[in-house]
Amino acid sequence: MSRRDRRLEEARVFYATLMAAAGGAADPRFARVFESVPREAFVGPGPWQIMVQGGAIVETPSADPIHLCQNVLVVLDRPKGINNGEPFLHAGWLDAVAPRSGETVCQIGAGTGYYTALLAMLVLPGGRVNAFELDDRLAAAARVNLAPFDGVSVVTGDATVLPLPPSDLIYVNAGVVAPPSSWLEALQPGGRMIFPWRPSESVGLALLVTRTAHGFAARVVGGAWFIRCSGASDAAGSLRVPSRAEAAAVASLWLTRDRAPDASAVAVYPQVWFSAAALDSAK
Repeated sequence: MSRRDRRLEEARVFYATLMAAAGGAADPRFARVFESVPREAFVGPGPWQIMVQGGAIVETPSADPIHLCQNVLVVLDRPKGINNGEPFLHAGWLDAVAPRSGETVCQIGAGTGYYTALLAMLVLPGGRVNAFELDDRLAAAARVNLAPFDGVSVVTGDATVLPLPPSDLIYVNAGVVAPPSSWLEALQPGGRMIFPWRPSESVGLALLVTRTAHGFAARVVGGAWFIRCSGASDAAGSLRVPSRAEAAAVASLWLTRDRAPDASAVAVYPQVWFSAAALDSAK
C-alpha cells in the first residue's frame, strides 16, 4: 500500500469515528458504514466546491478524496442550492431513526445517492430502500452511483403525489411546511419518519415521528435547514403557524380526518395538525 493510500485509509477511519461520535451511535455498524461507503463516488469528479457557513464557496486544492473525509457540505448544483448534505447532521438523524436489518426505507430527496447508500447498508440483510428524486439529472446520477448496492431503487418523480410503498422508515431530505397525509399513512406500525420541518421562514427543525398504536408521536431532534420540498412547502394553506417555541414543543401529529384540532394544536394544516400534547394525554 502506497503512502497516499495509507493516508486516505486513515482519513476514512477517522471520518467514520467522527460520524459515530457526532451521531452518538452505540451501534458499531454506523462507523463501519461511514468508513466503507466512499463519499467521492457520489459527488462527481474533483476538485469539489465546498460550501461554508454564510454561503461562501471554497474549492478543494485537488481531487484527493481525503478532502471529503470531514464535516463539509459539497455543492452538487449551485444555482439550485443543492448540496450533498452535512455528514454530522445525517449521522444524528441515522442514530435517531435507527435503521434495522430487513426494514423497508423510503427516502424522499435522494440527490446523488450518498445517504441512500448508507441507509441501504444499514438495512442489510434483506432490507430495501425506495428512493425518490424529483430532479432528472440527480436521479440519473443516483441510479449509476447506487448500482453496486443491493435492494435499492430510484424513482424519478414527486413523492408528494406519487404513492409511497408501506415503509418502516421514511427519510426526508427536503424542507416541508407539513408532511402530506400519504406519508404518514405509508408508515407501518412502529415506523419512523424524520423530516426537516419548515413551517415558517424563521423555523427550521428536524422532527422525528413514530407511528404507535395510539397515533403519531413526535419529537424535535435538532435544527435543520434544507431546500424546500416541491409540493409540500407552500405555507399559503397554513391554518395556524407556530412560533419557534411552539414548534419546539410538538409532541404528536394527527390526521385531521381522524381528529379535529383542539386546544393543544400549535400548527394546523388541511390534512394534518401538530399538537403540544403527548399521545397519552391526548386521548
